[in-house]
Amino acid sequence: MILDDGGDATHLMSKKHPALFKMIKGIVEESVTGVHRLYQLSKAGKLSVPAMNVNDSVTKTKFDNLYSCRESVLDALKRSTDVMFGGKQVLVCGYGEVGKGCCSALKGMGSVVYVTEIDPICGLQACMDGFKVVKITEVIRNIDILITATGNKNVVNRDHIDKMKNGCILCNMGHSNTEIDVQSLRTPDLTWEKVRSQVDHIIWPDGKRIILIAEGRLVNLSCSSIPSFVVSITAASQALALIELYNAPNGRYKSDVYLLPKKMDEYVASLHLPSFDAHLTELTDDQAKYMGLNKAGPFKPNYYRY
Repeated sequence: MILDDGGDATHLMSKKHPALFKMIKGIVEESVTGVHRLYQLSKAGKLSVPAMNVNDSVTKTKFDNLYSCRESVLDALKRSTDVMFGGKQVLVCGYGEVGKGCCSALKGMGSVVYVTEIDPICGLQACMDGFKVVKITEVIRNIDILITATGNKNVVNRDHIDKMKNGCILCNMGHSNTEIDVQSLRTPDLTWEKVRSQVDHIIWPDGKRIILIAEGRLVNLSCSSIPSFVVSITAASQALALIELYNAPNGRYKSDVYLLPKKMDEYVASLHLPSFDAHLTELTDDQAKYMGLNKAGPFKPNYYRY
């Protein structure tokens, strides 16, 4: 069974449809929020089938989260607002793979990009990539675009939005739709005006307007076309994870959450290399022995960070 944000769905299904759930041999999950829920269920002893964490596989994090978001964030903003990026001051909340992709794209278009982070390692990466790491309160009055990419909740709240300047664009690229506290904007003092599909003007009593895209949902899924090549990579990872769980002998996988095996990650990548007419170098027997590797892979340990 493939799930997207499926941790809660798993628990609900096991309660509501126990007979159907008993037929399931395993779960494949490829979202940040869903994997988080599955780990919670496992820790609480409430996960009754094995689950494969595809979300944290390299072929998901680096390609879907980084490369796909790098292209789709610009596409989504252009389609929904026709904004010009050159010279715009942009704040990206979160410098994980999604945030990295967004910042890279916006910087390439000439935007002045700021980053907020809670993680010192990601914060240092942002600094080394040439971005100014700030607190949201330091720049909120001056930015033209704000993009959330954390997977957390209430990253941008009503107090922040009240301080934004007229015409500021607000959207979410993170997995969860809770990053922007949209509910706090549904108050009698504010007027909502639908400009076009997926685009709302939120108007303050003094006439200030904020442009909210997709009501805080994923802006790239709501307003852009996702590159099919990246979808192919993620879908292949999910398919291999399903096959692995289905064919695994009884006892190999307990009722726990497992990472996609490295060998499968490499296989998915190898399937897509011919699209670029790419030719990998092969290790000699002597080189493989020196490195302590199998000539057919895997070529990196599970802890390797690409």
